[in-house]
Amino acid sequence: MTKLSDLSALVDRDAEAALSFLRKLVRVPSDNPPGDCAPHAEATARLLEEFGFRVERYPVPADLVRRHGMISATNLVVRHRFAHGPTVALNAHGDVVPPGEGWSVDPYAGEIRDGWMYGRGVAVSKSDIATYAFALRALVEGGRPLAGAVELHITYDEEAGGEIGPAWLLREGISRPDYAICPGFSYEVVTAHNGCLHLAVEVRGKSAHAARPETGRDALRAATDVLRRLYAYADELKERRSNVPGIASPSCVVGLIEGGINTNVVPDKVSFRLDRRVTPEENPETVERELTALIRGAAAGHEGIFVEIRRILLARAFGPVPGADRLADIVSRRATEIMGEPVPTGGVPLYADARHYSEAGVPTVMYGAGPRTLLDANAHRADERIPVDCLAKATAVIAHAVADLLQP
Repeated sequence: MTKLSDLSALVDRDAEAALSFLRKLVRVPSDNPPGDCAPHAEATARLLEEFGFRVERYPVPADLVRRHGMISATNLVVRHRFAHGPTVALNAHGDVVPPGEGWSVDPYAGEIRDGWMYGRGVAVSKSDIATYAFALRALVEGGRPLAGAVELHITYDEEAGGEIGPAWLLREGISRPDYAICPGFSYEVVTAHNGCLHLAVEVRGKSAHAARPETGRDALRAATDVLRRLYAYADELKERRSNVPGIASPSCVVGLIEGGINTNVVPDKVSFRLDRRVTPEENPETVERELTALIRGAAAGHEGIFVEIRRILLARAFGPVPGADRLADIVSRRATEIMGEPVPTGGVPLYADARHYSEAGVPTVMYGAGPRTLLDANAHRADERIPVDCLAKATAVIAHAVADLLQP
């Protein structure tokens, strides 16, 4: 095992450079949607090339990008082989959700205030691009003999499901890693996360003049019954408990709704989208059948109403595969040493790209820069932020953990 002082000294030396690197990443917008992310990938590639890294650019075919609701995406891969041995992939995504309203700072500035850096993507997950890049830089400059290779995988569709990012790199055979580390926060090593099912539901009826509503078929009235049943279902899900620490129960949220023609017209169509989080113990196909039956059943009592249900996303839950325990133990031990307090392993209720590596049989954990919780980070909210000191600490954890994995 490498001594803490060796790699940590290199990380500390580059602490200001890492913050500057992160700020440059934040200042190039990569909102998804709309998902025009190739410009950010090119800017990131040039920053990495300034370190002397050789950056492989993999533009995703335009038709495939469009099918996943994006405009452009280029995946980046950096490879450094020290000697014969296993390959560790460090995957972070450069796409971010749009900033929204309510910011107290410019969301694209990377401003530092009271020990925190603010900006869209500083926590999810542009900070992890910086963490992993500077960890690799420390390993290369540290000069210690290591048996294996490290790859940086920088992808641009996590907010859209990861199918043309990590899943595409693995499916195309561009990378075949033996271990993977994906974005997380500094005070927990994540070994499991929920899956997610997104459904688009369209309730169709027949329009009519508001003076003669009986001549129409009110899609909104039918949709109201469907929504009432869905919200009751969401409350019932609280009774289904997961056995994974950090994951309480499944959930169901209707996040988007639209419909109607005008105030004086019986609505002929109402559409909405729902998000159903799937715990590691649940079967996602069973969940989809359950929801489909519930929606159709709630609308069945309305004459002349038709329902169309379309799957938008099915992200399977992430859980351990053989070999993941060793990886989790190494990262947890190094994090505990460097963070100065116990850093446990556990699960989180969100879903992320880690599942793509795990589904491919790659032992995977989630760990990176950030505060204790998503709420502390204001992730996907206004004033997204990370503690400045977490960036260097997480970088040191990753560098030491990878060095432990690749000991000759």
